[in-house]
Amino acid sequence: MTDRLDETGRAVLKAAGWEAATEGDAVTKTFRFSNFVEAFGFMTRAALWAEKLNHHPEWSNSYRIVTVTLTTHDAGGLTELDAKLASKMDKLAEA
Repeated sequence: MTDRLDETGRAVLKAAGWEAATEGDAVTKTFRFSNFVEAFGFMTRAALWAEKLNHHPEWSNSYRIVTVTLTTHDAGGLTELDAKLASKMDKLAEA
Protein backbone atom coordinates (compact mmCIF):
# COMPACT_ATOMS: atom_id res chain seq x y z
CA MET A 1 0.00 0.00 0.00
CA THR A 2 1.18 3.52 -0.78
CA ASP A 3 1.66 6.11 1.97
CA ARG A 4 -0.71 9.06 2.13
CA LEU A 5 0.46 12.33 0.60
CA ASP A 6 2.04 14.78 3.08
CA GLU A 7 1.25 18.49 3.39
CA THR A 8 4.10 19.46 1.06
CA GLY A 9 2.72 17.22 -1.68
CA ARG A 10 -0.75 18.61 -1.14
CA ALA A 11 0.59 22.17 -1.39
CA VAL A 12 2.24 21.33 -4.73
CA LEU A 13 -1.08 20.03 -6.07
CA LYS A 14 -2.89 23.14 -4.85
CA ALA A 15 -0.29 25.43 -6.45
CA ALA A 16 -0.86 23.61 -9.75
CA GLY A 17 -4.59 24.35 -9.61
CA TRP A 18 -5.88 21.11 -8.13
CA GLU A 19 -8.63 21.72 -5.58
CA ALA A 20 -9.89 19.62 -2.70
CA ALA A 21 -12.83 17.51 -3.83
CA THR A 22 -16.16 17.98 -2.11
CA GLU A 23 -16.16 14.38 -0.90
CA GLY A 24 -13.34 12.32 0.55
CA ASP A 25 -9.59 12.88 0.51
CA ALA A 26 -9.29 13.67 -3.19
CA VAL A 27 -8.40 16.49 -5.58
CA THR A 28 -10.18 17.68 -8.68
CA LYS A 29 -9.36 19.86 -11.66
CA THR A 30 -11.22 20.98 -14.75
CA PHE A 31 -9.30 21.16 -18.01
CA ARG A 32 -10.69 23.24 -20.87
CA PHE A 33 -9.67 22.70 -24.47
CA SER A 34 -10.55 24.47 -27.69
CA ASN A 35 -12.67 21.59 -29.01
CA PHE A 36 -13.81 18.02 -28.44
CA VAL A 37 -10.96 16.44 -30.41
CA GLU A 38 -8.34 18.14 -28.22
CA ALA A 39 -10.21 17.14 -25.06
CA PHE A 40 -10.50 13.53 -26.20
CA GLY A 41 -6.85 13.49 -27.28
CA PHE A 42 -5.85 14.65 -23.79
CA MET A 43 -7.92 11.86 -22.25
CA THR A 44 -6.32 9.28 -24.54
CA ARG A 45 -2.78 10.41 -23.68
CA ALA A 46 -3.64 10.57 -19.97
CA ALA A 47 -5.15 7.06 -20.14
CA LEU A 48 -1.83 5.69 -21.40
CA TRP A 49 -0.04 7.21 -18.39
CA ALA A 50 -2.73 5.95 -16.04
CA GLU A 51 -2.12 2.44 -17.33
CA LYS A 52 1.66 2.80 -16.94
CA LEU A 53 1.19 3.94 -13.35
CA ASN A 54 -1.61 1.42 -12.75
CA HIS A 55 -3.59 4.31 -11.28
CA HIS A 56 -6.83 5.40 -12.89
CA PRO A 57 -8.70 8.69 -12.56
CA GLU A 58 -12.37 9.34 -12.10
CA TRP A 59 -13.21 11.68 -14.94
CA SER A 60 -15.84 13.00 -17.28
CA ASN A 61 -15.89 14.76 -20.62
CA SER A 62 -18.46 17.19 -21.93
CA TYR A 63 -17.55 18.51 -25.37
CA ARG A 64 -14.32 20.44 -24.68
CA ILE A 65 -14.25 20.17 -20.88
CA VAL A 66 -12.60 17.31 -18.96
CA THR A 67 -13.14 17.11 -15.20
CA VAL A 68 -10.74 14.87 -13.28
CA THR A 69 -10.82 13.60 -9.69
CA LEU A 70 -7.83 11.79 -8.23
CA THR A 71 -7.61 9.67 -5.09
CA THR A 72 -6.11 6.32 -4.16
CA HIS A 73 -9.02 4.18 -3.00
CA ASP A 74 -6.79 1.43 -1.56
CA ALA A 75 -5.04 3.98 0.69
CA GLY A 76 -8.21 5.86 1.60
CA GLY A 77 -7.00 9.18 0.18
CA LEU A 78 -4.31 11.06 -1.70
CA THR A 79 -0.94 9.40 -2.32
CA GLU A 80 2.17 9.97 -4.41
CA LEU A 81 0.42 8.13 -7.26
CA ASP A 82 -2.14 10.92 -7.39
CA ALA A 83 0.60 13.55 -7.41
CA LYS A 84 2.44 11.76 -10.24
CA LEU A 85 -0.67 11.38 -12.38
CA ALA A 86 -1.72 14.98 -11.70
CA SER A 87 1.70 16.22 -12.82
CA LYS A 88 1.53 14.13 -16.00
CA MET A 89 -1.97 15.43 -16.77
CA ASP A 90 -0.89 19.02 -16.24
CA LYS A 91 1.99 18.56 -18.69
CA LEU A 92 -0.24 16.83 -21.24
CA ALA A 93 -2.78 19.66 -21.04
CA GLU A 94 -0.04 22.19 -21.83
CA ALA A 95 1.14 20.31 -24.94
